[in-house]
Amino acid sequence: MIHFLNYSSQANSQSSAACAALGITLLIISGCTHSGSPTAKRHMVAAANPLAVEAGLDILRQGGSAVDAVIATQMVLTLVEPQSSGIGGGAFLLHYQPGDSHNNIQPVLDAYDGRETAPNSARENLFLDKKGKKIPWRQRMAGGKGVGVPGLLRMLELSHKRHGKLPWARLFDRAIEMASNGFAVSPRLHAMIKRDRHLKNFPATRRFFFTRDGKALPIGTVLKNPELADTLRQIATKGANAFYSGDIAKDMAAAVSNTHHLPAKMTIADIAGYKAKRRAILCHPYRQWRICGMPPPTSGGIAIAQILTMLEPYDLSRISPASVQAVHLVAEASKLAFADRNLYVGDPDFVNVPVAGLLNKNYLATRAAKISADRAMGKATPGIPPQHAENGYVPDDGDNRPISTSHVSAVDASGNAVSMTTTIGTAFGSRIMVRGFMLNDELTDFASVPHLNGRPKANRAEPGKRPRSSMSPTIVTDKDGKLVMAVGSPGGSSIIGYVTKALIASLDWKMTMQDAIALPNFLNKNRKTELEKGTALEQIAPALKRLGHQIRIRRKTSGLHGIRVRPGGYEGGADPRREGVSRGD
Repeated sequence: MIHFLNYSSQANSQSSAACAALGITLLIISGCTHSGSPTAKRHMVAAANPLAVEAGLDILRQGGSAVDAVIATQMVLTLVEPQSSGIGGGAFLLHYQPGDSHNNIQPVLDAYDGRETAPNSARENLFLDKKGKKIPWRQRMAGGKGVGVPGLLRMLELSHKRHGKLPWARLFDRAIEMASNGFAVSPRLHAMIKRDRHLKNFPATRRFFFTRDGKALPIGTVLKNPELADTLRQIATKGANAFYSGDIAKDMAAAVSNTHHLPAKMTIADIAGYKAKRRAILCHPYRQWRICGMPPPTSGGIAIAQILTMLEPYDLSRISPASVQAVHLVAEASKLAFADRNLYVGDPDFVNVPVAGLLNKNYLATRAAKISADRAMGKATPGIPPQHAENGYVPDDGDNRPISTSHVSAVDASGNAVSMTTTIGTAFGSRIMVRGFMLNDELTDFASVPHLNGRPKANRAEPGKRPRSSMSPTIVTDKDGKLVMAVGSPGGSSIIGYVTKALIASLDWKMTMQDAIALPNFLNKNRKTELEKGTALEQIAPALKRLGHQIRIRRKTSGLHGIRVRPGGYEGGADPRREGVSRGD
């Protein structure tokens, strides 16, 4: 029997007046009814689902840390947003700990890498068929070949050991309760199930996400997941080891190896050997702020720092938001950053990524000189950063593919902040479901064709390697190290553009967090300049074409979630294009 509950997305109440003023058409959720950002005095959580936000906020009310809140939020997201993230995937997490000027204690920022890794069986020809031809994207986006060893839980456990306050097990209580008792299928989850072409082809997901007559579960259906409840109980009791060894690991390895579609060899040893990493955070000055991002294997931190640095000569505060001039300048800087990204960035444990050279001020000034205020440059070519020897690599543009990821921002009562972008890859990941959770398809982020003209690509698949990402969790401080903002977004390689837009809108254009997020999306990945469909940006397309831009108008469903420090507390923002909220006390 199917049960129904009324599902009232509270994202509507947070939609900004900016979306009405700038003509945004909301996707899945409609309505623009709130002109400001939600505020809080003590603590706050912003994430992609109201139920997950409530779980995180409850932890903060119990005295938990920002990391504690993010873990509780993520466990509920695994249940209620299985198309976007979960324990079968990976994440990047930034943590901010405030300083104490009276005791001469400086703020501390940490970066945690929970990116998935390729099993030892992976080879550079992972996505080539027996004839050496690239397996079509629509085929490789599902099945065993795309599954990397999940990194999320090891990373969360690592960050909890350093920054957690409440017991690990308590952070799973809400998700276990909800998985046992059920939750109402949301409008977005229903829509994602309905449009997916692979879910019905996998027995476990066909049984779980569809009615007996093959229809996508209707909005409001009470969906229970007792298998996930049992999985989470084991992890809560025994820690991440329960996931990376024993029966759960055996079932994951067997599912990848025995799937009917593109099976691949993954072993228990692959899973048991996964290690999360604490990496040196990337902080780079931008005007009177410091923009702190994640280093490789994601390209997000480098690319955003490059874009903003190249834009510093322009007083963006005097340029109208989302105007022809604004879109043009951001697009041109983005082309140059993506040209570098596509050549140089990969897993730093396998590739010598010239991070310092790519962020060198003189190098970026030379790159910025290529930007003309009144003419588009066409396709940009990579630069040669200082003190970097020729590596023999060729650029890898990657596939312009849809990604279903999620982002969580949180600030606790002590002023600690977390910005975490979390993913299982494309919608529903590999479509392989194990013990109530979805396995990722993140290995599809590797270069599908490993060589070009006999030269290798930095982002080709190799055993144990982490695929290049574009995830861009970001923390902004002032020059004294005080917290200004925590923000990030899903969206595949478009993430870089989404986060850049939100940063410029908030910092340069002085928009509220909510308005900065709701502002129509525009970006360039060294291809066409993309403008968000159904917004006022469509009206400036002819003017951009006259400047030489090739234009693509399309849906740009970001999922930006951010928290900004304001006098007396915080203001939050949640993307009206999805169904998230920001809440605090």
